[in-house]
Amino acid sequence: MKPIPFWKISGSGNDFIVIDHRTPLIEPQEMKHFVSRVCRRGLSVGADGVILIEPSTKADYKWHYLNADGGEVEMCGNGSRCVARFAYLNKIASAKHTIETLAGIVQAEVIGDRVRVRLPDPTDLRLDLKIEIDGKSYTGHFANTGVPHVVYFVDDVDAVDVIGLGRATRHHSLFAPRGTNANFISVTDRQNLKIRTYERGVEDETLACGTGAIAAGLITTALQKTAPPVSLLTRGGIRLGVDFTQEGRTFKNITLEGDARIVYKGEILEEALL
Repeated sequence: MKPIPFWKISGSGNDFIVIDHRTPLIEPQEMKHFVSRVCRRGLSVGADGVILIEPSTKADYKWHYLNADGGEVEMCGNGSRCVARFAYLNKIASAKHTIETLAGIVQAEVIGDRVRVRLPDPTDLRLDLKIEIDGKSYTGHFANTGVPHVVYFVDDVDAVDVIGLGRATRHHSLFAPRGTNANFISVTDRQNLKIRTYERGVEDETLACGTGAIAAGLITTALQKTAPPVSLLTRGGIRLGVDFTQEGRTFKNITLEGDARIVYKGEILEEALL
């Protein structure tokens, strides 16, 4: 295997391996194995997912986003911010540009080391779902913000069992067969939330989740607990900003803003896949 150039970029705590794949470097049949191996922490590069940039006829470029388990998903909010800064710094696109994703066209604007993206409108808002887990009934709220998310309100996000309850929610029959992400939030005031997220595909808690932050902002506003813009304090201690307009139960003009820091650049060698 030839060395594969990559950048490691962190979007408010979500970390990604970003690869310019406009000239293919990885065979399609090897992709799942490649991603699942290089995302291992301790034994390889380590990341929440891999982002591949490819040519597009609909936007400035197309991306493929693959979770750490090697499965491709439609959207990743923080990932879209990281790939936007990568594309700008590598002169693939200008500071304001568009990205083709499986969830639709994303509009991005790079502002120094921060990136704001406008994402497709959310779908399938469902409030006050009764979710039975291990004989207990929980009230959750659901929205698809490019990928599916359940939001739970909790008194103390630092004390909640994110892994246990998150994993049980992720695999719950209500959300079969695709599963869902699970978010745990507490409302600080009308503009501020604290959030922790269990991510499908990573199968663990991540330090931040952009689409989860959006789901939390939309749901808390639908329940009249917040009003946009909403600032969310992530598990990694970095804030994400979510803004949108509301028309009844419909939300539009969804934007997500936060940092996208370049951690390091390197080459993936064959031993990273062992």
